[in-house]
Amino acid sequence: MFIAQGFKSKGNAFWKYIVGSVIVIAASTIGQFPLMIAIAVKSIEENKDFPTDQAAMLTFLDSNLTLFLMLISFAFALLALFFVLKFLHRQRFIEVTTSRPKMDWKRFFFAFGLWTAITVIMTVAAYFVSPQDYEVNFQPVPFAILAIIGIALIPIQTSTEEYVFRGYLMQGFALLSKNKWFPLLMTSVIFGLLHIFNPEVEKMGYIIMIYYIGTGLFLGVLALMDEGIELSLGFHAANNLIGGLLVTSDWTVFQTHSILKDHSEPAAGFDVLLPVFIIFPILLFIFSKKYQWKNWKEKLTGTIPDNLTTDDTYHSNQFDKNDGEAHIL
Repeated sequence: MFIAQGFKSKGNAFWKYIVGSVIVIAASTIGQFPLMIAIAVKSIEENKDFPTDQAAMLTFLDSNLTLFLMLISFAFALLALFFVLKFLHRQRFIEVTTSRPKMDWKRFFFAFGLWTAITVIMTVAAYFVSPQDYEVNFQPVPFAILAIIGIALIPIQTSTEEYVFRGYLMQGFALLSKNKWFPLLMTSVIFGLLHIFNPEVEKMGYIIMIYYIGTGLFLGVLALMDEGIELSLGFHAANNLIGGLLVTSDWTVFQTHSILKDHSEPAAGFDVLLPVFIIFPILLFIFSKKYQWKNWKEKLTGTIPDNLTTDDTYHSNQFDKNDGEAHIL
């Protein structure tokens, strides 16, 4: 089983996940230096005060440059995670990706395509329902630069988060608790709390944490039910990339030269609850039918045997030779 891949590494222990997390956080912090340096250089050159809050930092430089420099830190973190797994945990990177022998790209692109289609449809519908709330922000050259940056780096950002939470920490908490519900809950709460300093929280209030924690739960359920993070990787990449290309606003964490700019006053309400309580359950239903998920209670809340062998972690997957897709039995 995917969540128990950490049990396969001889001598693995929970304290190593604490050390590994510190290393990844340190690498991410180092990766933020280019942004800080660029802001400092501009503040000196233009004799401006150095911005002291996140909102000011996000608007101090050109939005494309800011986005590029923000995303660099995730590349540092992902590289650090690779070395942590290799040298501290003695694990292969594929073991925090999937319980299948190799990455299932069909799963990734199905989730990416599905959520891309839904995002485009919802954005177009919102524009036609309330056109007064939107400004057409499209500028060919800045948008082209945004697209290049986004396609190159946003998947790195989203993949880093998925590998850390739905892969690395999920397996670490499983090693600690010997069950599945605790890793699912802990990674979802931590994932949500890490967004607490986003500008959206300041604008909309703490109720938006329902969305962030709920999204973490949704992505965690995908990983546990599907025995890998391919679906989570695809969904998360589509959510950030397509969302960033389509719509921006003055108060979101990503400031972009997107096609539309939302001028409406943010308010937490049905928009926060709709994804968590309606859209995400529908997506889970679609995925469950396509990939024939079974034994929900066991996969989400069951215990993990102490005497796992290498073969045990793969026993729940069987590949269809005709289409290469894994069906959970």
